[in-house]
Order: sequence, then structure tokens, then C-alpha cells
Amino acid sequence: MQQAIGAYRQVTATDEFKEIERLRSRARHNEASALRHAEEQKALSIAQKMIKRGRPVDEIAEDTGLTRAEVEAIRAAD
Repeated sequence: MQQAIGAYRQVTATDEFKEIERLRSRARHNEASALRHAEEQKALSIAQKMIKRGRPVDEIAEDTGLTRAEVEAIRAAD
């Protein structure tokens, strides 16, 4: 058992292992950022459609998860 623990520590201490872990972590972060961005874009698109249909700001905010200020900014930009 001690040999296995020693071998594990030796492998995880290498620069190559650390670089692989850094790249994996960065990939996870990038994926999460991309998903957040896609969700935000979808909410903005839905809000724009609701604004064009004359829906109230409070209803748009509730349905999309955007803040009232964000919805008002979108409405002002149109």
C-alpha cells in the first residue's frame, strides 16, 4: 500500500501531470462560461420578443430571469 501511495505522489508531482490538470481545469471553466453565455443570449432573445409583443417589464423579468433594469435597457435599445 505504501508503494502505491508513493507512486501516486511521484506521478502527481510531475510537471506534466500538473499541466494536464491545469488544462482540464481551464477546459471545465471555458465550458461553463460558454453555457452561461448561451443562457444569457437565450434570455435576451426571449426578452426582445416579449418586448415586441408589448408584455410588461415585470412579466418579462420574471419569465426570463433578467433584472428589471436589464429589461428596460433592452427596451430602450430597440
